[in-house]
Amino acid sequence: MAARRTATTSATATTTAAGSGEDTRSVELDELMPWSVRPLRTGRSWVSGPDSAALRARWERLAAAEGAEQERLFRPSRSRTPHTPVAALPGRSTGTGRFAREPGACPDPVRIAHGPFDEQWLLPDHRLIDAARPELWRVGDDRQLFAVEHGYVPQAAGPALSVTHLLPDGHSPAGRPGRIRPLYRRPDATDPNLAPGLLDVLRTRLGPEEAGPESVLAWILAAALPSPSGCRVPLPADAEVWAAGVSLGRELVRLQLRGARGGERPRLPGGRRPYVRAALPARPTGIAYDAEAEALVIGDGRISPVPAGAWEFTVSGVRVLELWFDRRAAAAVGAVPEGAEADGLEVVGARGWTPEWTSELLELITVLALLDGLRPRQEALRARLERAPLISRDELRAAGVLPVPASVRRPASVLGHQEEGPEGQFALL
Repeated sequence: MAARRTATTSATATTTAAGSGEDTRSVELDELMPWSVRPLRTGRSWVSGPDSAALRARWERLAAAEGAEQERLFRPSRSRTPHTPVAALPGRSTGTGRFAREPGACPDPVRIAHGPFDEQWLLPDHRLIDAARPELWRVGDDRQLFAVEHGYVPQAAGPALSVTHLLPDGHSPAGRPGRIRPLYRRPDATDPNLAPGLLDVLRTRLGPEEAGPESVLAWILAAALPSPSGCRVPLPADAEVWAAGVSLGRELVRLQLRGARGGERPRLPGGRRPYVRAALPARPTGIAYDAEAEALVIGDGRISPVPAGAWEFTVSGVRVLELWFDRRAAAAVGAVPEGAEADGLEVVGARGWTPEWTSELLELITVLALLDGLRPRQEALRARLERAPLISRDELRAAGVLPVPASVRRPASVLGHQEEGPEGQFALL
């Protein structure tokens, strides 16, 4: 624990310097990956959730309602009402006419990353979402990766950002939501979202085979530090330091992708794998940790062994396991979110704790435990960086990498397909 506190203090000192404009040993992530997208804004909480069956049930109830009742259930906003025609989401064939007139069939819910380390479901219909960020959907494919910054909370431990292959909504557990940064600006892993000339500088300094887009992302994940102005990243001029950070970052990426892209699903050693020792209740109301037994206690249910590092794992000062559980416990009992109506769509479909959630919980415990196990390597990397020669901002300016051109901060033109606009018209991209 002492080592962890020291690392946190060191990171905070660097962050403070960054916030005051005195940090010259790192570069803003916004300069390294210049194209970023704001978090999704659904406008209504019922369009997403941890249970896909509940989303289908909500759609069916909304589609069957008419007039004022449909309006009430929909929860209109300035951007969306049941009478708003909008373009289809890229890659989706949902309706573009007014929902009140022709809702159509329920679209298949899609898996999304709901903030850090939580995978939920979303109804992918543009008529239901205030700001779906179509530019993200346009470049999302089976080769894309998204870096998601977490909200900055002073003195809070935990990672500065995470990586996902799923469409991220950018939700932050606490603090100001961060930005979403795709690794590639176009589908099929083309046009890396990196400052022009950055790869050339890194290859010149570190070797021709040492720096590709995914290596840079791995380094960022391993080395990034939070700051009030966004993540900051030191760039080493030493090939050995770079190699150590990239190796660590690739392991962090592998764990966070949870077996996607042909990788192995995260697993703890046989004697450390968490199991359900007593069945979880259908409608749990609380979660606790028994440190002596290394067990999660959920009503009469128990899961063990659960390493303390998994239970204490936080992002933006919020304990990940508790937040994950609270969201599903509320859905299991049909709890009404703040600001929602007792008979609104948010409570439709509650059917108790599902077996799928238990499996997801076991996997999340595994991922967090393994990530916690990598913290000593991450702390050692940061200690090396304090002594290592770095690529300076002056060098990046001299090479023309900085300042970043305004053009690369905007979405790339993606013209390889047609998209349907409002009321069935073709959209102009």
